[in-house]
Amino acid sequence: MRFATWPFLLLALLLPLLVWWRLGPKGGRTSLFYSRVPRTDGLKGGAARLRSLPFFLFVAALLMLVVALARPQFGFTREVIRTEGIDIVLVLDTSGSMKAVDFKPKNRLHVAKKVGGEFIRSRKNDRIGLVIFSAKAFTQCPLTVEYGVLLDLLDRVDFGMIDDGTAIGMAIGTAVNRLRESKSRSKVIILLTDGRNNMGEVDPITAAKLAEAMDVKIYCIGAGKKGEALYPVEDGVFGTRYTKMAVDIDDETLAEVAEITGGRYFRATDALKLEQVYREISEMETTVIETNLYKQYSEEFPRFLLAGILLICAGVLLECTRLRVFP
Repeated sequence: MRFATWPFLLLALLLPLLVWWRLGPKGGRTSLFYSRVPRTDGLKGGAARLRSLPFFLFVAALLMLVVALARPQFGFTREVIRTEGIDIVLVLDTSGSMKAVDFKPKNRLHVAKKVGGEFIRSRKNDRIGLVIFSAKAFTQCPLTVEYGVLLDLLDRVDFGMIDDGTAIGMAIGTAVNRLRESKSRSKVIILLTDGRNNMGEVDPITAAKLAEAMDVKIYCIGAGKKGEALYPVEDGVFGTRYTKMAVDIDDETLAEVAEITGGRYFRATDALKLEQVYREISEMETTVIETNLYKQYSEEFPRFLLAGILLICAGVLLECTRLRVFP
């Protein structure tokens, strides 16, 4: 509650003076003189005791009128929160080299799916899609805010869904196509791979320039330890065995792709580092939240004005009837 013209409330300070003037030692006077006390015994009844009631009603009426002049207003504050999400496409390499077990507790793809799922759960109000690739690329899930569906489709990603190979350029092109009609203020691709482009009709640099033209930012993640890593090899006689193979990640091309589009390149050498990379990307790509406060007030002075008028009418009615004073 507030008073739009609060200085009028200062007039209320005069009301105690009015009461003192009316009821003080010199304030009262006898309206009827009589010579014999016994004949006035009847005046000691209820009417005599309430003879000051009209005056207090007038005082209360003046208080109501003062409050009405001060224009009391009741209101409330309405908060409107507007969120502007980001459109993000996760691009995940499912080629055979992602079977390497340098990311504990399992292979690279398993860890990439786990960390990617945590990233999805941490986002709010963003549309997120999923593209997977090997020799070719296809959309596993279009842009959506139904994170439950997206996480389910991410969980189903596995080796052998596409022919083996590494078509990084085609993967970028597929992701850019998903973002082509986006009206979001920020469009982002997070590309995770552990190799170099060796398949597809579009090379990564050309695809990056296409992304730049579409105002799409690309964060590239090279997943794999430096040097050699253990890769599973299927042996018809001895079953699965592990052999050391050189880790071949095209750091230079991935860094150039990120630079062209205004993104960054990260090298994740283990599961912990991969988690840190996703957290850093999440912090850089934050959702905009705008808060607008609206204050609405309603004028309440008519109620106090009406109360003042009714109190005056009641006081006048009492003075003219039951509590009438004779001159």
